[in-house]
Amino acid sequence: MSEMMWLIRKTLKDTFRSKRNWFVYIGLPIVGVLISMLIYSSVSTSTIRVGVINQDGSQPITLDTIRFMEGLSHVKVTVTDEQTLQSDIVKGNLDTGIIFEEGFADSIRRGQPDHLNMVSVKGIQVTAYVKTMLQSYLGNIAAIGKEAKGDEAAFSSIYAAYSQRNFTLAAQAMPNTSITKEMTYRSLGFLISFMMFSAVNMSEIILKEKENRTFLRLLSSPMSARMYVISNVVVNMLLMLVQIVVTLFVMKNVFHIDSGITYGQMIPALLLFALAAVALSLLIVAFAKSTSGAGALQNLIITPSCLLAGCYFPMEIMPDTVRKISNFLPQHWLLDMINKLQQGQALSSLTMNMAILLGFAVVFALIAIYRFGRNNDSRQFV
Repeated sequence: MSEMMWLIRKTLKDTFRSKRNWFVYIGLPIVGVLISMLIYSSVSTSTIRVGVINQDGSQPITLDTIRFMEGLSHVKVTVTDEQTLQSDIVKGNLDTGIIFEEGFADSIRRGQPDHLNMVSVKGIQVTAYVKTMLQSYLGNIAAIGKEAKGDEAAFSSIYAAYSQRNFTLAAQAMPNTSITKEMTYRSLGFLISFMMFSAVNMSEIILKEKENRTFLRLLSSPMSARMYVISNVVVNMLLMLVQIVVTLFVMKNVFHIDSGITYGQMIPALLLFALAAVALSLLIVAFAKSTSGAGALQNLIITPSCLLAGCYFPMEIMPDTVRKISNFLPQHWLLDMINKLQQGQALSSLTMNMAILLGFAVVFALIAIYRFGRNNDSRQFV
């Protein structure tokens, strides 16, 4: 046991003797949090500028629909003509345009909304809100038309009563936590990436000490190769724990990013992934012939897998094929666990995610052990 503690102290001392390593292992995860905060701090709820063309004349239903749009929050309505609408959309003065064609009000009375067009060059991210609100509003009026079954007097009576709205609705704005959750998700994505690179860098110490022949001198002492590797794993896990704690502390207490997940849930989930990351680092070292080879392997494995798993970009923008591939990556299952924890699920209900992460760790470790056992290459590095 004393030999193990000596190896742990030696590895920690050699690693953190350089100020650069302090920044690499501790500073970079904090930089990742800062990048995420800068990216999402610029995201705000902006006003949607809507141009309206009324080709349906002074029909009450059409005019009421325009007034309904004017009453929507974060929507600015401008009544314009067709030529001006197209010009303003192209120039970026308007986000979207809505054209009430002749016959719009009549189609609503029949219960079949028609003669309504929406144009935009910015796509669904701009039109979705207005379109959803319009569909809800017009759907209610169209339902009146269906019930009236062509009876103009009945429709006018019911519609007049509906328009009076003899009821009050109290609304209270709730804080928007979506941006904070996205900051958390992206910050932890960067942390995952840095944890994996850090794990490989720590495991590379085995190769470095083989290259400078320190490894062979250590084996000439009472220490065994197994004890040496276990001490490296312990140091690796200690470093992962420090990275996790420091990053979560900085997120909550310095940048005031509330993940919505308690430390008691977040830390065990990240530590379970850290175990898989350390096992993967040993696997890379087991197959590498030198430190340069290990560096090439980690770039070949870690960066693409983090991209595919959604550590750098939201999975929503990924095609279905990439999403299916991500199911075979440990990063995906950790991010999926974090997403479910943010939705309010208990850590105890995520046993499948935890079992899969543990399975990755076991498989990587077994392959690394097999490779280490079969590696009879006793060459000396020059």
